[in-house]
Amino acid sequence: QVQLQESGPGLVKPSQTPSLTCTVSGFSITTTYYAWTWTRQSPGKGLEWMGVMGYMGSTSFSPSLKGRATISRDTSKNQFSLQLSSVTPEDTTVYYCVRDRGSGEYDYWGQGTQVTVSS
Repeated sequence: QVQLQESGPGLVKPSQTPSLTCTVSGFSITTTYYAWTWTRQSPGKGLEWMGVMGYMGSTSFSPSLKGRATISRDTSKNQFSLQLSSVTPEDTTVYYCVRDRGSGEYDYWGQGTQVTVSS
């Protein structure tokens, strides 16, 4: 059974660079054609796509993040991580990692991890 589990720092201060990690079980993140996505759910904004890492490690990001996001992975641990730089209180929300079947079809989601940006 495929499972995704996010983990993160919870509370961070403005201007910091939190790292969120998604641990995947039951499926390899290097499996051909599959991709791994970070999204976030903001009140009043709906679901926001942040970025994706393909099975070969290539990445793509939403222009709205203005270069603040990076995604890395540790294949030995079957994990991929989101780093978001220069956070502000507007980045406060729940972050989700999601499996993309390669066609933009999301089929497995983590339960989400709350990140709160506050001084």
